[in-house]
Amino acid sequence: MQLFAFFPANDLSLHPHDFLNSLQLACGKTGYDYQSVRRWTTLNRLGYGLVECEKIFVPIHRNVHWCLAIINMKDRTFQYLDSFGGMDHAVLKILARYIRDELNDKSNIQVDTSSWLKISDSCPLQQNGWDCGMFMLKFIDFHSRGIGLCFTQY
Repeated sequence: MQLFAFFPANDLSLHPHDFLNSLQLACGKTGYDYQSVRRWTTLNRLGYGLVECEKIFVPIHRNVHWCLAIINMKDRTFQYLDSFGGMDHAVLKILARYIRDELNDKSNIQVDTSSWLKISDSCPLQQNGWDCGMFMLKFIDFHSRGIGLCFTQY
């Protein structure tokens, strides 16, 4: 699903963003299977390539908790935002492998993501055990508009 709600269709070329479903990236026998998700990002399906995106938002669902990972193509960073203050390096490692495979497959671009920074910025923390999904959506909302995370739960 694309982030059409935040930008008018005629403005997507200026601020291309996309969503990936993290649940499908880790589904093979080895825990990672690019072939099972490669069809999601074809030019015919999206209308653009992920190589054109500034940021790619990846909702992360772990057991009963939602977090957000961001692949920032412009700044060459991976970011992990967790409203409980956690960090999952395994997720960022899978996303680094995914973006290497994606760029190689769709754009014939070889990229070395080993030098990309892995960021776990401080972010607003939830004060209960059930608002993580809303926090993840607000992280997307603020980051897609280039706004600092300046909100609280109450």
